[in-house]
Amino acid sequence: MKVAVLGAGAWGTALACHAARRHRVALWARDGTLAAQMQRERVNHRYLPAARLPAAITVCADWQTSIQGADLLVIATPTAGLRSTAARLADHGALTSCPVVWLCKGLEAQSGLLPHEVLNQVCPNARSGVLSGPSFAQEVAAGLPVALVVAGTHESVAQACQSALHHDAARIYRSDDLTGIEAGGALKNIMAIAAGICDGLALGLNARAALLTRGLAEMARYAAALGGRPETLMGLAGMGDLVLTCTGNLSRNRAVGLQLAEGRALPDILEGLGHVAEGVACCEAVRVRARTLGVDMPLTDVVAQVLFEGLPPRQAVERLLARGPREERV
Repeated sequence: MKVAVLGAGAWGTALACHAARRHRVALWARDGTLAAQMQRERVNHRYLPAARLPAAITVCADWQTSIQGADLLVIATPTAGLRSTAARLADHGALTSCPVVWLCKGLEAQSGLLPHEVLNQVCPNARSGVLSGPSFAQEVAAGLPVALVVAGTHESVAQACQSALHHDAARIYRSDDLTGIEAGGALKNIMAIAAGICDGLALGLNARAALLTRGLAEMARYAAALGGRPETLMGLAGMGDLVLTCTGNLSRNRAVGLQLAEGRALPDILEGLGHVAEGVACCEAVRVRARTLGVDMPLTDVVAQVLFEGLPPRQAVERLLARGPREERV
């Protein structure tokens, strides 16, 4: 089959490398110079320099060539680019003629919508879904074991995704809880910023364990308020991705938290990162929507205060510790 991956960042490139072990892959890059360099040198020096591109990958900046004849479309842009990419696919009729999944994890900043809600606005009849789970691009590109979960609006979406990607070291599970999986993917990035702050302040392993546990409860409450199932957050797109992103040294969001704990300014951190940190991009949208829904989100709230209101990280910890006693419940 042919898999078209739209977006040549680290994760898009990594997934293209994996799919190319069994299938033909068209990897679309918005930057024509980057596309030509990758096609010629067989490496993405900008975003994933350690991975060699298999021969089955064709990299180009021509949109029509990339999507033509595809059996599966993969949107590998940041959340901010999802709407425009989906609209472009809709203009070509691709969203109703071919299954499409997205890899982005977050909320659209301006609207506060989950990715599938954005797709519903662009094309209500799209055969679409999300692919999520604990996955560092560098490890996937290297062929190391990974388990992901796909949830879609039609059975054909999950089937196409499993046909394309369930092979070699990757296991692709199916779910019917699109909302729960997307909520987990968005909120785990916010919790990773908090975990980075926790580690950067040397608060200890007990504190990190407490943060992950209460962070997972916060994620489950939010998912349930949106119509998802709390138990979904006990799976790959919830607990699995939370543990990876909050503890792994390859986590961009955790790196943001570590540097915030050092006293660095957020603009300087993001400039030096070189990649999108989705937890920063969606934190305020999550907080606003949580307040609208009446969901208690203490960790998200203090992370937003650190990011956007100048609250020093250590004072954020003090605010959390000053909260009154309560029962443990999701």
